[in-house]
Amino acid sequence: MREKPDVRTIASIGYTVSVGNQATRQGINVLVVDDEESQRAPLAAMISGWGFNVETAPDGQEALEKLETFSANVIITDLMMPRMDGFELMKRLGAEGNMPPAIVLTAFGNIETAIETIHDLGAFWFMEKPIQPAALRVLLERAAQQSSLAEEAERLHRQLSYSGVLVDMVGTSRQMQQVFTIIQQVAPSKAAVLVVGESGTGKELVARAIHQLSPRKTAPFVAINCAAMPETLMESELFGYEKGAFTGALERRAGCFELAQHGTLLLDELAEMPSGTQAKLLRVLEDSRLRRLGGKSEISIDVRVIAATNRTLDDALKKGDLREDLFYRLNVFQIQLAPLRQRLDDLPILTETLLNNLNRKHSCKVTSVTPEVMEAFRKYNWPGNVRELRNVLERAVIMAGEGPIQMAHLPYDFGVSVGSRPPAQVFEPENVRLPVGTTVAEAEKALIQLTLQHTKNNKTRAAEILGISLKTLFNKLKEYGSSDTAEATA
Repeated sequence: MREKPDVRTIASIGYTVSVGNQATRQGINVLVVDDEESQRAPLAAMISGWGFNVETAPDGQEALEKLETFSANVIITDLMMPRMDGFELMKRLGAEGNMPPAIVLTAFGNIETAIETIHDLGAFWFMEKPIQPAALRVLLERAAQQSSLAEEAERLHRQLSYSGVLVDMVGTSRQMQQVFTIIQQVAPSKAAVLVVGESGTGKELVARAIHQLSPRKTAPFVAINCAAMPETLMESELFGYEKGAFTGALERRAGCFELAQHGTLLLDELAEMPSGTQAKLLRVLEDSRLRRLGGKSEISIDVRVIAATNRTLDDALKKGDLREDLFYRLNVFQIQLAPLRQRLDDLPILTETLLNNLNRKHSCKVTSVTPEVMEAFRKYNWPGNVRELRNVLERAVIMAGEGPIQMAHLPYDFGVSVGSRPPAQVFEPENVRLPVGTTVAEAEKALIQLTLQHTKNNKTRAAEILGISLKTLFNKLKEYGSSDTAEATA
């Protein structure tokens, strides 16, 4: 005769524990935190009976100590506890980037507490005591599933980074793999990051990748370019202002710090920020509090700050453009981005990724670049870095429309540095001989024909050299009675 499962009912808290249905969820760890032994023990027994691995703690402080050796996939915690309560426990875990899905239990629950716990502290769900076992079990299953999905997403991020992709960044070179490693290490923390690199190397992409891989990814990402902001507006943009703070302040306005609350703020081109504003910024970073312009009270902020600059740090510090105390405050982690000319191995994957994006943007069907184009890319110095590569490819995608990008689709002066670029294509004087009495229209026709001869009838390049649109060139050829006005040589 089969024995009945051992069932015990604890009426005081409403738990029904069924022992005998084991090992269906081995590998999922649950930490139960409650200061009352009479509630903690039966709750843990019930969850263990469902097949989960369970550990317990009487308060938040001991829960943190348990988590050093016990990797919890889900936390079930009471709110009101001595030493460290559930609120503080979740705040600490969130700040450290180690917050698993948390189910909050309390006998004092209400709508306000639920909203604060779920939205402000990042809890998974909220339940009032006495607990309904069936509801708790469903929540626990869903929380465990969310934890598994988060772990799988993290694993895929790591796997993609090994193949040259991390969020919106791509690169297989040694330099980019080192950058990916640092991003993955620093993202879960609250540490400040300083990103250094030439213009166009992708400093904002680094900041966005850190944000997307952090516990703050669901909160705002706000970027401000310090070089593009007039000094008179910098403080109001950063810290906000109250109505009437200055002429034209007709209403209260939140600054970038408030807009980025619980999220990430990128301070791009930090060395261009006025020194006085840098001093005020330093105090905000140290105190995590700010005062709007014209305000009488301070506001608490929880913002992860990432700074970026295209300046050489030694030069910026020596000239006093960047305060040393602010530099040391922000330089907890430094990420150096190599210029494109130093990581040419990334050209194939960068080109492929950019072509895919540009095809979608312009509804084109460009497949690749020819070996000749890729060789030209490798020989070029790329002073504008990845931003310049994108601009060159965008023009080429529009010119080609479909198929591979060829040399004829690149700008006629591609590969010539800006300083040495000629103002226009120059012909030898003996090739242009016009008799006295030649009309302007005749001279124009002769120049167009000579230019087409020079470009081997490549009308796209001829139009560039002449400084006119392709449509204008076709109209001129139509006037001259050309038979191939509808054709464009690649």
